[in-house]
Amino acid sequence: MQTPSAPKIKHSVLEDVQGLALGIFLCGLGMHFLTNAGLITGQTAGLAVIASYLTGWSFGVMFFVINLPFYILAYVRLGPIFTIKSLISVTGLSLVTELLPYGFTIDHLEPWMAALIAGALIGPGLLAMFRHNGSLGGFGVLALIVQDRFSFKAGYVQLIADALIFAGSLFLFPAKIVGWSLLGAVILNLIITVNHRRDRYIAT
Repeated sequence: MQTPSAPKIKHSVLEDVQGLALGIFLCGLGMHFLTNAGLITGQTAGLAVIASYLTGWSFGVMFFVINLPFYILAYVRLGPIFTIKSLISVTGLSLVTELLPYGFTIDHLEPWMAALIAGALIGPGLLAMFRHNGSLGGFGVLALIVQDRFSFKAGYVQLIADALIFAGSLFLFPAKIVGWSLLGAVILNLIITVNHRRDRYIAT
């Protein structure tokens, strides 16, 4: 006999604020370690870096342009609340990454350790955003839509996107840098794959 499912519980505004704030801070902290080691990242940010090299446009412009279709997709498929929370999260992350260097500096950091730390911080950070109906836009939006519609895990979608992005990065960055960066991406996406389960986490 099938056990009846528990009623869904919605997060309060305060819970959403603390959840998104935690996610933003963890992601910003992870990016701080990543960039200090000279590593690159995946997802839309990584795609924007590659596009900026190919076009000569600034990273900020490319990041904004590349994210536009994803925000439209988020609005249509996931609703205005998700889209607004994602916009807030993206803005918050931009501020955190600008402020963190004023709070602490890193004198020595091996690339392999940076990859481990970044993956272990950004993964739970994104997970916190997902659980509070937010994201950092880009491929995270597509990953959530694919998981909800086809039951193909969001972490796998992001890992496939990262693999394609890192493959393109080999033409622009040393293989060692790409390799360690990919390690961080694998850790990040495995955390999401294992832990982002709507059938286990029922609050929305």
